[in-house]
Amino acid sequence: MKSLSAMPPWTMPALAVALVALGFLADPRLGAILAVWLGAWGLNAIMASRGRGAGVRFFVPLLFGATLLGLWEMAVRLYEISPIILPAPSAIAATFAENTPTLWADFRQTILKGALSGYVIGCGAAFLTAVAIDRSPFLQRGLLPVGNFIAALPIVGTAPILVMWFGFGWQSKAAVVVAMVFFPMLVNCVQGMKASEAMQRDLMHTYAASYWQSLLKLRLPTAMPFIFNGLKICTTLALIGAIVAEFFGSPVVGMGFRIKIEVGRLSMDMVWASITVAAMAGTAFYGLVAFIERRLTFWHPSQRTG
Repeated sequence: MKSLSAMPPWTMPALAVALVALGFLADPRLGAILAVWLGAWGLNAIMASRGRGAGVRFFVPLLFGATLLGLWEMAVRLYEISPIILPAPSAIAATFAENTPTLWADFRQTILKGALSGYVIGCGAAFLTAVAIDRSPFLQRGLLPVGNFIAALPIVGTAPILVMWFGFGWQSKAAVVVAMVFFPMLVNCVQGMKASEAMQRDLMHTYAASYWQSLLKLRLPTAMPFIFNGLKICTTLALIGAIVAEFFGSPVVGMGFRIKIEVGRLSMDMVWASITVAAMAGTAFYGLVAFIERRLTFWHPSQRTG
């Protein structure tokens, strides 16, 4: 079988035209959706093959996301899908604009108070625990299995308990986030502490370096990619934990509370608006951590672009 690169250049456009034609024969609405999809796909492929410049890296995902939103809008409009089942992106955007103060209050309660505070406490505690484990084989053998057991507990079981312990404010949401992010961060930090080579550690020992000198000058810089990997994983876990925890009790504000209430009212456009806020916050949070990683670990092979 010939590979795609060995086919004549007109093969893929011909197949795309044939697919669109079949779609129009089966259902004109489906044909229109296929035409937009294949047209945007072709434009995206052309742009992606142009190079790796900053403009291309920005435009390609932007075009891809705009295409998905356009196809979503077309499918809802052409097939007259009920807004209870799937609202159109335009309706979600209108609801977003109309309820900006409410969404901002939910964002502050869930993200800034619950998720961010729990993220900082959980990741900071995990790093300090990793240092203690690195110095103590006893803790390495005893604490890691216990941490694995705690991490395996379902959030739907631990969240109500923590809400009862810490109350209905943001403190209980932060506690849930701490429970979610602690173990993934701990595992990455412990693995990072072991990433340096034995020859490098022997060289530090030859220089009569103390444990803390070896940690700060060798082992911690070597562990930075592992640490940032844990930080990036925990960005999404923190948001999920804070939102889910609000389903089990919160004041009359918060993204989880909003989603639960609006689902009961069948106001799905507001639900999707809250989901949009969560997605935007999660993307920005992850991007910020990735940006800091590129600045601090520019020397690592994973950060080389060429």
